[in-house]
Amino acid sequence: MQPDLNLRQALTQAVAILNKGGVDSPSLTAEVLLAHAIGQPRIYLFAHPEERLTEVAWIHYGRWLHERVQGKPTQYITRRQEFWGREFEVGPSVLIPRPETEHVIERALEAGSPHGPVIDVGTGSGCIAITLALEWGRTVFAVDIGPLDTAKRNAAKHAAPVEFFKGDLLTAVRGVAMVVANPPYIPEGDSLPREVGDWEPARALFAGADGLEIWRRLIDQVPPGCHLIGEIDSRADMRSLFGSDWDDVEIREDLAGRPRVVSARRR
Repeated sequence: MQPDLNLRQALTQAVAILNKGGVDSPSLTAEVLLAHAIGQPRIYLFAHPEERLTEVAWIHYGRWLHERVQGKPTQYITRRQEFWGREFEVGPSVLIPRPETEHVIERALEAGSPHGPVIDVGTGSGCIAITLALEWGRTVFAVDIGPLDTAKRNAAKHAAPVEFFKGDLLTAVRGVAMVVANPPYIPEGDSLPREVGDWEPARALFAGADGLEIWRRLIDQVPPGCHLIGEIDSRADMRSLFGSDWDDVEIREDLAGRPRVVSARRR
């Protein structure tokens, strides 16, 4: 990019750079990064197209475009991702929340807030736990074997009543009434887009040779009387993982018609 540009010219040059770099949605990406560089919402770009780009904004914008062409996800550059209508901080230590995960929220809200404790397993950014805590107006527990700093900042930002625990699946808690989760479910060796495979934390993505290693362990730890709801790989044979002591095993599809959420209750 060249200095001394107005916002319209900066966008035009950025789209060309991103197109050449093979980046998906180059126009949207250019707008998001430019808005981030000038500290304004995207609509500002179109209301003030002739505004000159400051030197500092130009330096940031050029660096971020280079990072995006190298494969770094836009969300890790802006450190923001929307989920359930709220903005969450994200970074390389946590998985970027996806729209598909909102189906876990939908299923949990449909099931209703249980009388006992609710725990979000593998909380990552905290988006599931924080969303349910705010939607239900109650305390939700969250556990992760990885760093909890990002999730704690998100909970503080949204003033969400979430209590965090460091631990492996359900080993850190007892007596839960509902477990919600978006565990790792990608088989080892699967080919992923570089934005995912090269940048997002492997521990939040991969789960053994068939992708079901974490799901098997989690299902085994769920106590009697507990409702389990979680995101799944659309290719997985989830029903085969639930034994005769489970009722109401149900698979819900996402908007693309792919199996996406499993729910079941242990007797």
